[in-house]
Amino acid sequence: MDIKQMRYFLAVAQEGHFGRAAERLNMAQPPLTRHIHALEAQLGTPLFVRTPKGTTLTAAGHTLLAEVPNILSLARRAEEQTRLAGQGYIGRLDVGIFSSGILNVIPRLLAGFHTERPEVKIGLHNLSKTEQIAALRERRIAIGFNRLIPDEPDLVVDWIHREPFLVALYEGHPLCKRASLTLADLENERMILYPNAPVPGLAEEVTAAFRAEGVTLRVEQEVEDVVTSIALVASRFGVCVTTESAANLRLPGVVYRPLKSKRLRSIELNCMYRRDDDSPILAAFLALMRQSRNHRHTLPM
Repeated sequence: MDIKQMRYFLAVAQEGHFGRAAERLNMAQPPLTRHIHALEAQLGTPLFVRTPKGTTLTAAGHTLLAEVPNILSLARRAEEQTRLAGQGYIGRLDVGIFSSGILNVIPRLLAGFHTERPEVKIGLHNLSKTEQIAALRERRIAIGFNRLIPDEPDLVVDWIHREPFLVALYEGHPLCKRASLTLADLENERMILYPNAPVPGLAEEVTAAFRAEGVTLRVEQEVEDVVTSIALVASRFGVCVTTESAANLRLPGVVYRPLKSKRLRSIELNCMYRRDDDSPILAAFLALMRQSRNHRHTLPM
């Protein structure tokens, strides 16, 4: 018994008349009659009793009538859900994030996507860069956010946002009196570097910049993330070269100053995803991301 047969049966059962049912279905009566006869033959039992005024249901017909509306409703829901899934309006988007990445653009992107597609479940996974790459390949996440992502043949890397570098100082530090700082101003300052990770990252960029400008780098602490780094600055362990988004932490006792450096001008926040991923949900998120990026990029300075 297929969906079409159920619709034909329901129309005849509700109308109690083949002619009226045929009109409701926008078809001629003879084909409708043939379909009902075929259904009765398939089920091996009559469904209708023909009367001079129309039709009435047999006991078997009443039993079928109790089930058919629910089945048709489930079929419509299945069609609708399938269509929505194919358009990326339902399903799940698993996202790899990292500590300082949640301080600026990424939450706004995810909030905008949730507003646009509220039935898509967003799963957040706090992962390092290496862990994100592994999770993408194992299909545990669909997209990851990070900085300084290495080239991988099976992954696409796209940029989302560029932000300037800042120097985080503790209140009362003599350099707080300056409107902006250079790396030369940080010579022999107790520096806190992050992240302390096996793959190249911000710590390596800062180290290379000090070396390129001939400035002595005095490393006081190497920590895993920006939150720990800024917390140590607040505790007067030292100072830190960080990014603009870190200022959103708003930890008391921390002062930020712009960094003027030829090497450390700005840093990209990137996303990465599998090159062969044809998920409509991912495609919708990437479209929103690029639209948001282009909007920010064209705003007047």
